[in-house]
Amino acid sequence: MAEKIVSPGVFTNEVDQSFLPAGVQAIGAAVIGPTAKGPASIPTIVSSYSEFVQLFGGKIESGSGANKDSYKYLTNYAAQEYLKYADTLTVVRVLDSGFSAASAVISSSTSTGVLSANGKFTLHTSSIGTTHIFGTAPEDEVQITVGSTEYRFITADPAGGLPIDSSPIFYLNTGSNGEKYLNELVTEINNAAIGVTAVDGTTHLQLTASSAGTSGNAISVDTGSGTTLSDVITLSGGTETSTQSDCFTLTTLSHGEDQNSAGPLGTNNVLDSGSENNIRWEVNNVNTAKGTFQLLIRKGTDTDSRKAVLEQYNNLTLDPNTSNYIGKVIGDATATISDGGTSDPFISYAGDYPNRSKYVRVDIHQRTLNYLDENGNVRDSSLSGSLPSATSASFNGGSDGTVAHPRLFYSNITNENIQGFNLSTSTTKDAYIDAIKLLKNQDEYDINLLSLPGLVDNFSNHATVLTEAIGMVEDRGDCFLVIDPVEHGASISTVTAKAEARDSNYVAEYWPWIKIPDNDLGRNVWVPASTLIPSVYAFNDRVAAPWFAPAGLNRGGIDIAVQTERKLTHANRDTLYDSNVNPIATFPNAGVTVFGQKTLQKKASALDRVNVRRLLIAAKKFIASSTKFLVFENNTAATRNRFLSIVNPYFENIQSRQGLYAFKVVMDGTNNTADVIDRNEMRGQIFMQPAKTAEFIVVDFNIMPTGASFPE
Repeated sequence: MAEKIVSPGVFTNEVDQSFLPAGVQAIGAAVIGPTAKGPASIPTIVSSYSEFVQLFGGKIESGSGANKDSYKYLTNYAAQEYLKYADTLTVVRVLDSGFSAASAVISSSTSTGVLSANGKFTLHTSSIGTTHIFGTAPEDEVQITVGSTEYRFITADPAGGLPIDSSPIFYLNTGSNGEKYLNELVTEINNAAIGVTAVDGTTHLQLTASSAGTSGNAISVDTGSGTTLSDVITLSGGTETSTQSDCFTLTTLSHGEDQNSAGPLGTNNVLDSGSENNIRWEVNNVNTAKGTFQLLIRKGTDTDSRKAVLEQYNNLTLDPNTSNYIGKVIGDATATISDGGTSDPFISYAGDYPNRSKYVRVDIHQRTLNYLDENGNVRDSSLSGSLPSATSASFNGGSDGTVAHPRLFYSNITNENIQGFNLSTSTTKDAYIDAIKLLKNQDEYDINLLSLPGLVDNFSNHATVLTEAIGMVEDRGDCFLVIDPVEHGASISTVTAKAEARDSNYVAEYWPWIKIPDNDLGRNVWVPASTLIPSVYAFNDRVAAPWFAPAGLNRGGIDIAVQTERKLTHANRDTLYDSNVNPIATFPNAGVTVFGQKTLQKKASALDRVNVRRLLIAAKKFIASSTKFLVFENNTAATRNRFLSIVNPYFENIQSRQGLYAFKVVMDGTNNTADVIDRNEMRGQIFMQPAKTAEFIVVDFNIMPTGASFPE
């Protein structure tokens, strides 16, 4: 509060103009392409390659017979190399139409089916879930419950006589007509006077279903007085009221076939299609006294004797009033793409709890509200029947949509088969284009670089998608795109022709293809340049800054490279660079190196260089994110000064780090005139002279005669 000024004196105030907004969040690249598993069409941020493998998988197997082999998607290599030097990467997995997640329904503990007869007593099946009411197998039993006592009898004659050791077995041998028998049966039950006697198979009570398997069937009673049913009577009013039901459903967060077992369990309970990308589930330690159970998410390649537990959740409950409620602990959130294939796809979200599991989400069908009372006792004994059964199984039902087999990888990619996907079909093409359009949302996806490894501009089907990507980065104005001009084995003339057909300072092309080692596969593989160039950019930014050229022996080396598709001569590099293709050169004792940094802009200007475009991208991102808090502030000199106090130090820092020769920021009354203010606008101008790279070092050697003087 200001001091009250009455008498003369010196008064001081503090005006803090050093306020700076919170630092700009880490901004990373985005990669679009197929993966072994993971959520499809949902942009997902990963911060390490191990996290990428956990979510999106590693190697896969493709082909059959002698041609079957292991492969990895180009998306994996791009993520692995980029995350060596960067902290975040946005991944969008592509799947064709028809993809779905795998799921598993976990049933409640085995309860009984119930059949009532005239309201006098209740008949229970001893086993539920079969296709018949009571069953016809000799070992099946039926229970009669009288009060709290259960009596059992056999539903069919067992071979070798009655199982005497399975008492109490209910026997009644009236040999009388149906009405008398029914009356006596009801009387006996009501009086709880049920005899327990071991007798032979001709005098025991036998029940049969007139049409087994249909709810509401009448139950017939055979007194066993012969081999015919002449003494059968019907207990009318019998209805089936099974209390068993689904407990909860686990659904994989990953879409596609590679997160479930396509076959049954094999020897030692190993999944027949078990792979490192598959998972299975197990419920155990069911405690009816506390209403708790344990859930394990296990690796698909483990066995029951050697379990590989990926996630373990102890003391889970179905009681939403507890902290260990399965919905809260596992999560039930879903994200799906809506309006796919249109001009404006978006992500729809549903669910009450965020997903904490890396592998599954849960849909809950049974809830045991307040399972325990205030004294810690089970509130209602019937609630225990809602707990899950202790069992384990695999997931099923996942689908990859339409995928070509065999999938063509690396240098075998064609116009119709890019790692199993065909861009000539509208569904696959839409999957790529939907991913691109989703990333167009600057408010939600903060990226500065985009790569689509595997797509080449020389293939007509691929070019359509790349055109969409170019339009997206230009519309955003804060993102750069790296694309590949041609497939493996193309000529230099084809490379230059494709580059000359494009014109954008938001795009760069690199060539040739590069061979890299893959320790997981035990061999070397060919990858297009767009797979590795993002890692060169990331390294450049880590050791220098975006306004330095990601090229040359200092910052353009590709240390993982074994060799390039073609060792370029100086003349080759001249031809490529003249057509705005950045050569990937090979130098003795220096290895494979990016030796160019042109954009695809045809008109000569500062923006025909990658470092200048990336300087502008970094500057625009900083200003947009750091001055958001000024929106809706009054357009006064004080507000404009706050803007200057943020922007000027930022550009001074760039200048001190060799990014600018000079700059000037103007935001005052000269560009915020009365008519501008009346339109509720606040305008500023930034003038800058970007530092240029020394791409051509020309040294004149002057041979002087003896005795000549050297100029100062």
